[in-house]
Amino acid sequence: MTDTTTYLLGPDCGRLLIKTGRAGLAAKAGHDLTIEVTRWSARVIIPNGGADSALSAAEISAELDLGSLAVREGTGGAKPLTDKDRGDIANTARKILGTGTAGFASTQVVPAGSGGTIDGTLTFDGRSQPVRLQVASPGTGRYRGTATVRQTDLGITPYSGFLGALKLRDEVGVEFEADLGRAGRQ
Repeated sequence: MTDTTTYLLGPDCGRLLIKTGRAGLAAKAGHDLTIEVTRWSARVIIPNGGADSALSAAEISAELDLGSLAVREGTGGAKPLTDKDRGDIANTARKILGTGTAGFASTQVVPAGSGGTIDGTLTFDGRSQPVRLQVASPGTGRYRGTATVRQTDLGITPYSGFLGALKLRDEVGVEFEADLGRAGRQ
């Protein structure tokens, strides 16, 4: 059996954000949103050795609680977001996405310089879709990553309001920050 280190991550040692954009004739009235998943967990298993070969054999999995979405920011729009707006948007997101979970499991980790890529599978409501995370490491044990996900690939109909004049773009950005130095170990 290979000797490994397992890191257990969650909101106390990182952040997970969803970034939306707007489209449609009334796009100027809407907001580009930053939504935080406030309850999530991840497991990173790395074979001991520390070299790129050990990192490339890493296994990463995550589970996101979709009932924990919180609107953190809304840019653009005809007027600033109020606390009521934030609550209404979070409730609408829960109606569209449900309150279950989404999951991620890596299939390949490719270290490169101070970052690399993580290929994996995103699963939502019984549907799976390949996704590639672009990862950077600004410091020892700290990582930031981004990916773009098309909602329709996962069977999600993007939000549409005002008789279709205001829509969310199909593509949403996913961003994460993680600090392995603050993670629990197993």
